[in-house]
Amino acid sequence: MQELVDSFINYIMVECGLSRNTILSYRHDLQIFTTFLLSKKIPNFHSVRPDTITSFIISEKQRGLSINSITRTVVSIRMLYKFLFSEGKLQKNPLSSIESPKLWKRLPEVIPVHKVDELLLVPDVKTKLGIRNKAILELLYATGARVSEVSAIQMDWINLEYGYVKCRGKGSKERIVPLGTKAIRAIENYLTIARPKIKNSQNSAYLFLSKAGKQLRRENIWVIVKNCAYRAGIRDHISPHKLRHSFATHMLENGADLRSVQEMLGHVNISTTQIYTHVSKQYLKSIHRQFHPRA
Repeated sequence: MQELVDSFINYIMVECGLSRNTILSYRHDLQIFTTFLLSKKIPNFHSVRPDTITSFIISEKQRGLSINSITRTVVSIRMLYKFLFSEGKLQKNPLSSIESPKLWKRLPEVIPVHKVDELLLVPDVKTKLGIRNKAILELLYATGARVSEVSAIQMDWINLEYGYVKCRGKGSKERIVPLGTKAIRAIENYLTIARPKIKNSQNSAYLFLSKAGKQLRRENIWVIVKNCAYRAGIRDHISPHKLRHSFATHMLENGADLRSVQEMLGHVNISTTQIYTHVSKQYLKSIHRQFHPRA
């Protein structure tokens, strides 16, 4: 592989007249890529497939690289394969079916299921605010609702008997989202035990209240999620929106159809929801490699 990289570097140096710094950047990017291939026991550029490129991009994102760095590296790989293909050194270009790196800017970060479970166990349900926080976390993960939507939920928007909540999303569009049994139980506890003990709760139409009895703002919910994540030992950046990403991805991983997830998330276009399939496909591939005897 190094010989082909050297050939490409010589080409851009002689034929393209690029600056020394640009050439060094290309060489650095391609060194990272070849190191990745060798770590995956891929011996040459001929054996690279489109899913190899996808795995590499996700690996770089997990390493904490910025979107600009990942995009630049993908451009370098794309240039290399374009050169090798034009020179007849490769018969196929695995990047021809790879979408623009702009897609990966929107690739959602997801919390593993076991970490979500740990997060949901953090609130102290012996206190009224702990019971409230437990209900908030369960509702966020059960519905995939945006934090602004959770903040705005009013008492008459939720029906625990039938197990659903009304969410008012962007453009004031409303949708009905099912609640799971654990979310229903957590909200029931909040409504019967904790909420009546909050000051002036009987005078508020909002479901979730601050300790002063006012509507719980989205900033407050963000802090609650962050603090609970820290106490659960989750040191990665976390936010309510990451729970939304996790909801969608975990639903798809467990067999939910894309249209249903689209409706529950309140996406106007299904192309927005399709972003999550890139994450779930990687999960399925990792499971296949781990458990299939001929993987």
